[in-house]
Formats: sequence, structure tokens, C-alpha cells
Amino acid sequence: MFWVLHLGGWLAYMGLGYLTALAYGKPGGYAMIHLATGVTGAAATLGLRYLLRACRGRPPVLQLAIMVLPILASSALMERAGRHIKLEFCPGCTPENTLMVFSYALSNIYVVLAWVGLYLGITYYRQSQDETRRALAARAMAHQAQLKMLRYQLNPHFLFNTLNAISTLVLDRDNATANRMVQSLSSFLRHSLDSDPMQRVTLRQEMDALDLYLDIEKVRFAERLRVEIVVDEECWRALMPSLLLQPLVENAIKYAVAKQVEGGLLRIEAHREGDRLSLRVVDDGPGCLALEGETLPAGTGVGLRNTRERLKVLYGDAGNLCVRNLAGGLEVRLHLPFETSTSARNDG
Repeated sequence: MFWVLHLGGWLAYMGLGYLTALAYGKPGGYAMIHLATGVTGAAATLGLRYLLRACRGRPPVLQLAIMVLPILASSALMERAGRHIKLEFCPGCTPENTLMVFSYALSNIYVVLAWVGLYLGITYYRQSQDETRRALAARAMAHQAQLKMLRYQLNPHFLFNTLNAISTLVLDRDNATANRMVQSLSSFLRHSLDSDPMQRVTLRQEMDALDLYLDIEKVRFAERLRVEIVVDEECWRALMPSLLLQPLVENAIKYAVAKQVEGGLLRIEAHREGDRLSLRVVDDGPGCLALEGETLPAGTGVGLRNTRERLKVLYGDAGNLCVRNLAGGLEVRLHLPFETSTSARNDG
């Protein structure tokens, strides 16, 4: 698309200049002026393209400051390229003073500005289209993630174990604990069903929802499940997709705590790294022997794959998930842009 528009536009510019010259009775050789000017302009604006791409994402005022001199230089190069040929047809067109030189140098600035404006317009339009498609894909992916959560996160096995634990508590006449477990299960199910998959929540809200799930598991595993939570104070207000950590925590409990007689430790961390929010879910279990680097083994890690895909759709390259084996355990690390409700409104 770029090359078609770029080359087609400059060919049209040269052709229009040549036709205009003929209309004013200029000789056929006058076309060489427009050829030299057009070829120089095509090369100069090609350089501007890479400079604009390097400036992408910077504040508009900074972009303008960076582009002023290159735009002026491009106009001056175009005028310089055609001047020697033009003097053969118009000997009196030699600039007589510095002001005329400067005026001649700016004679093509409108062409360069038109090219820059068209390039930025098309670029921003395509970015807008990409963001729209990404938002639609994110909405579809989030709804799919919620459905998958109800299918594999709140699976019959989990419900069976929970209800069985409640039944045992009732038989043991530990009605208070059984009642608390029923209430926790009810609250968690209600939260899972009522939460809007497109609604971002603060980390504090996410941890409150996660506590509902952990309350159930703590009753099941008692002292076998140990939980540590380390969160930087400024991270509590950071925004994130709802129910993002729950499948990671469930995986850790399923593969690290449940399979060890002595249970295990689950550690959840949140730190700010510049403009990114870093989340870690770490366990002290046996790890994943089938894991090669950060590549998830085929047929396993459904929750991990779902979380990674959700981050990709929601944040593109700005969000990622990494999995690695530790000396004793498994670490899942998530990175996503650090945003708060205020910054999100400002960006909008």
C-alpha cells in the first residue's frame, strides 16, 4: 500500500508539473526539471517515513520539533535538484540574495507537508482500524475466556471436592466452618457470573475476588496451603482484566499443593516496573518437566494458554506471559501496561 501510494503520488506530481509546463508553452526538455525534483522528493520523503516511524508514540509537540528541520531540508533538496536544469531555460532565475535563496528553498514545502500530512493521516487511520478490530477481538476473546472459566476453572471436579468438603464438615458438626465455606463458594460463583469480562478492575478488586476462591481452598487443604501476598502499595490501584489471576492460582494449587503430602507455598506478587505492571504467581511444587524454556507443552496448560492469548488480544506486544521452572517450583510472570482509572480516562 505504501509503495503504491508513494510512487504513484510522485509520478502524478511529475506528470502534473510537466503538463502545467506545456500549458504555459515551455519546451519539452522542461520536463527534466520536474523529473529531478520529483525523484529527489521521492527519496527525501522516503527518509522522512523512517523518521516518522521512529517518532511514533512520542508526544505530538516533540514529533513536530523533530520533523521541522527534515521537512525544510527536503524542500531545499528538491529545489536544489531542479535549479541547475531550470537555469538552462531561465538564466535570470538565479537567486540574487539570501532572502531569495531561502524563498526558493521553501518553494516545495507545500508538497512535502502534503506528503507528511497524507502519510500521518493514513497511518493514524489504519491504527484506528487496527484498534477497533483489536477491541472487537478482545470483546469476543473476553467472553470466550469467561465461558472457558466456567468450563475448566469451575469444573465438576472442583465443585465435587468443595461440596464433599462441606459435607464432611457437616458430618463433623462443624457447622460454622461449613456455612462459611458455602458462603465463600456462593460469593465466588456469583462474582464469576456477574463480572463483566470487558470491565477492567483494580488489583485490589482482583485480589478480593481471589480471596473468595482461596477461602474455599484453605478449608479444603487447611494448613497444607500456605499463601503469601506481596504487593507494592502503588499497585493496588492498577487496572487489569478481571479474573486474570484465578486460573494461574488454581493451576498452582492443583499441581503444586494438592500433589504433595506436606502441601505447598503459593506466593503472589505485584510490582511496578517503569510503565509496566509485573505480576508473579510462584509455587514450590515440582515444576513442569515438559516445559522447554517458555514454551508450553502441547495438550497442557489450558489456563496458561488462555491467559497468554487474552493478554495478547487486549494489549498486543505490551502484554505478555512467561513461564519458567525455578530451582524448586514454577513461576508464572505477567506483564501489562501500568494504568490507573485516572490514566485510562486521560488516554481515552
